[in-house]
Amino acid sequence: MSAEAKARTIRLMGFDVDGVLTDGRLYFGPEGETFKVFHSRDGHGLKLLMQAGIAVAVISGRHSAALAARCAELGICEVHMGIDDKLGCLTELLSRRGLRLEQAGYMGDDIVDLEILTHCGFSAAPADAHLEVVRRVDLVTQRPGGLGAVREVCDFLLSAQGHWALYLAQALGSPNR
Repeated sequence: MSAEAKARTIRLMGFDVDGVLTDGRLYFGPEGETFKVFHSRDGHGLKLLMQAGIAVAVISGRHSAALAARCAELGICEVHMGIDDKLGCLTELLSRRGLRLEQAGYMGDDIVDLEILTHCGFSAAPADAHLEVVRRVDLVTQRPGGLGAVREVCDFLLSAQGHWALYLAQALGSPNR
């Protein structure tokens, strides 16, 4: 089945953080705090997914106050940090929503994401993901993690589900202006 056909059925899209929503680098301050940099277009893409009725979940192996703040700003309610069993977390989310694994997608970048990526209905990775991940996902973006890769996946899902033309028409405005 093609990536586009798989994307048509997605009702919940999950995302890893380091290397996907960020470029994977970790910045540490003098007090040991970590800093993360997020791309504004990725955030807008996540908002568009939610507006289209596709639930968004963030599942990360790390805890991060910066991530919690960014997700709150975007209105993402399903934020799961410090998760070792990402597939188990996703399965639980789907169960609560009455969805099947085939209706979920995930975007990850490293071998710790392989289990969830190979079990969900649609999988994606940024251009700079680990080679073993790139070999196994449905869609590899042209952009690297943290620099618009998430937006590419959001746009792909929106297009596959027929939402993109509507958003583009709204962005261009009415010809009667």
